[in-house]
Amino acid sequence: MKKRNVAIIAHVDHGKTTIVNEILKESIKDNHLDLSTISMDNNSIEKERGITILAKPTSIEYKGYKINILDTPGHADFGGEVERIMNMVDGVILVVDSYEGTMPQTRFVLKKALERGAKPIVVINKVDKESARIKEVVDEVYELFMDLDATEDQLNFKIIYTSAINGTSSLSDDLSTQEKGFHNLLDTIIEEIPEPTGSIEASLQFQPALLDYSDYTGRIGIGIVKNGVIKLGQTVEVERIDGSKKQFRIQKLYGYEFLNRIEIEEAEAGDVIGISGLPDIYVGETIGEVGKVEKLPLLRVDDATMQMTFGVNTSPMAGKEGKILTARKIRERLDKESQRDVSLKVRDLDSENFIVSGRGELHLGILIENMRREGFEIQVSKPEVIYKEENGKKLEPYEILEIETPNEYAGTIIEKLGNRGANLDFMETNDKNITTLKYTIASRGLIGFVHNFPTYTKGYGIMAHSFKEYNIASTLDLGERTNGVLVSMESGKTTSYALGGLEDRGEMFVEPGVMVYEGQIVGENKGDKDLVVNVTKAKQLTNMRAAGSDATVVLKKPRAISLEYALDYINKDELVEVTPTSIRFRKKILNANERKREGKNL
Repeated sequence: MKKRNVAIIAHVDHGKTTIVNEILKESIKDNHLDLSTISMDNNSIEKERGITILAKPTSIEYKGYKINILDTPGHADFGGEVERIMNMVDGVILVVDSYEGTMPQTRFVLKKALERGAKPIVVINKVDKESARIKEVVDEVYELFMDLDATEDQLNFKIIYTSAINGTSSLSDDLSTQEKGFHNLLDTIIEEIPEPTGSIEASLQFQPALLDYSDYTGRIGIGIVKNGVIKLGQTVEVERIDGSKKQFRIQKLYGYEFLNRIEIEEAEAGDVIGISGLPDIYVGETIGEVGKVEKLPLLRVDDATMQMTFGVNTSPMAGKEGKILTARKIRERLDKESQRDVSLKVRDLDSENFIVSGRGELHLGILIENMRREGFEIQVSKPEVIYKEENGKKLEPYEILEIETPNEYAGTIIEKLGNRGANLDFMETNDKNITTLKYTIASRGLIGFVHNFPTYTKGYGIMAHSFKEYNIASTLDLGERTNGVLVSMESGKTTSYALGGLEDRGEMFVEPGVMVYEGQIVGENKGDKDLVVNVTKAKQLTNMRAAGSDATVVLKKPRAISLEYALDYINKDELVEVTPTSIRFRKKILNANERKREGKNL
């Protein structure tokens, strides 16, 4: 059967996963299947947030062709995974929102695809939106391709116009020509994307580009068979990253059919497969026939740029909400995650705490969210960037930041980013009163800014950022909160009386009737210093009754706390306590007098 291997790439929320779902539906002939539940996003967090976290291969059959499609993450934290996937495909489907147009992360991923020589197909999605500016976005796409030095063949790309949410597509930008189904896109894939170049007759070459993990078989290396044939039970040889060689037996061979990973007997050049049998198989190693390994170029694995401490929950409320508490279980879970995620690194800090390094806040935040859903109780520190040293100079990661905001909020954004040491590279205002800003900013300068951005722009701003480079470390004190916090001095249940008396001090994080402990952060102070408060104080009871003295206390609603907000919010002397049911802030040192001795704010 003839093959086509394509990756689908886009910025976050431009609709690529919905498009893949529609492609899958196009290939389904079994009327018994419930098409409404089809989704490549099978992780619960992916479904809730509407983003793709895990790169996934799928395969369909269409008009006698086997089309392997890799749905890829669009967020910058997972850019390295996307880059490695480009080694597995011959073409790329670039999905662009008909209003937002090209974004920084689109540029990063497309650059890697074009460098690999991949043949592009462009999909302009969400053409049914009232705000769609189809012709302008097409012009932007052409400009982007030229900026990235696309070849003449790559510039001669075909464009499909779609409304993935409605399941319609067309070869024309005329909305009246939209028709049900995605056969236009599938036909274009067959016509435009070249066949895999490998030969079945040549010696075996296979290189894992992604990792997965099974409790039964251990690590699974996922990649494309570059040349030759590979069979279940075959003894093969791997050339490691360091040049050493080792023989092992293929214990399991996996193919991909529709949404399922299936066991297969053999695979040939051009097939996307998974193999197991080597416990420590790693991305970029070359597997071939014994004594005939022809080494393939190494694949790049992104360095971690951010780290944080994961530890055993030591708060007075430890063990009351979670089931998995011990350091051994936490370490086992982190080790398991690092088996499938090559960008994640784990090392011991002490017997109860571990340094976990990853590609960014989202990367690490998703791991924490998964762990809490599995029943873990942990405490985590503020994310910190990972510094490097070259030629005696301290370097830190920098990012490209692109913002679109209504003109009236541009001044606020410029002021806030100026305070964070950001360098304004480009500014433009269009005839729709939208200002576009492009910055270079230290990664730690974005900590705390991301969650305040919707407030700064009243929800009308659009922001995207992606890793640029390591450069000279900024001397500014970035990423720290400027406001102080309200810290509980007692353990017990909060009362309306106590909270009401503190409302003029700042904004609360807790409501009446919840358990708190000494050292827990219960609110944000209006000033820049921390303040010890009593939120458990009850009204003094007397047998005298005064008119109006028992009036109901009306409290403001406490600030909502999400995990991402918590990680952005805390300072270096604070921790986030994460359990299956709660997210709390706390000081690392719970006792106020001890904090004083340690030279903290209190």
